[in-house]
Amino acid sequence: MPDADIHPNATGRALKVVEAHQEPADLMFYAGWFCPFVQRVWIALEEKGIHYQYKEENPYHKDKEFLKVSPKGLVPALVHNDKPIHESLVILEYLEEAFPNTKPLLPQDPYTRSLVRLSIDHTSKSIIPTFFKLLQSQDASSQDSARSSLYEALQKWSDGMLDGGKGPWWAGEEMTLADVVLMPFIGRLYILEENRAFDLSRTNEKFSAWVKHALAHPSMEKTSSERNYYAQIYNRYLKNEAQSEAAKATRSGGVIP
Repeated sequence: MPDADIHPNATGRALKVVEAHQEPADLMFYAGWFCPFVQRVWIALEEKGIHYQYKEENPYHKDKEFLKVSPKGLVPALVHNDKPIHESLVILEYLEEAFPNTKPLLPQDPYTRSLVRLSIDHTSKSIIPTFFKLLQSQDASSQDSARSSLYEALQKWSDGMLDGGKGPWWAGEEMTLADVVLMPFIGRLYILEENRAFDLSRTNEKFSAWVKHALAHPSMEKTSSERNYYAQIYNRYLKNEAQSEAAKATRSGGVIP
């Protein structure tokens, strides 16, 4: 199945959320139901209770109108008060600043906020690249190496948890962007468990407890589609045939955009 022929819309609980966000709003959310980078923004929008209109966009078709919003043709993207914003981490920061009266996902304390941002940086530079490397590696040796690197990266993430890792979130009692940026990838760990011998029990107790809490959280559940539809997409990653920007960057050893 070519990448562009993905299922056209969300399913399950996520579809109900999409249907509830079709009315015009000051914020247009350009999304792809299948994309983990989209899901992190979607989780934030739901957590913050921001009124938005959801628009499904197939980034493989590179629609000319959408390119005016997102020059690279990538999701997620927003248009807020007629101004376009793209790149998921930039969007998450924008939502914090543009909607100050909503639930905060960055701590008020400057030092704690800096630690959350360092955690986000680690997720972006260490966890996500090794996730895709393990997903796409074809030979046993490469898979073993990527799997070990992923265990190490997840261990470092959990070692950095604040409040002694008592949780339930990375920074303690309240969800922050440190959690939000990683949650969609944790929701896809089962693909690695089923196909790449990833074993969650090889991580530590703190991380396992966080995973259980994160996967059961309402904003995670209601922005997730049915698993069999993800399988249609990720089977191409498992064969190293996917043509997403993340897949191409992983193959070339480049930086995931």
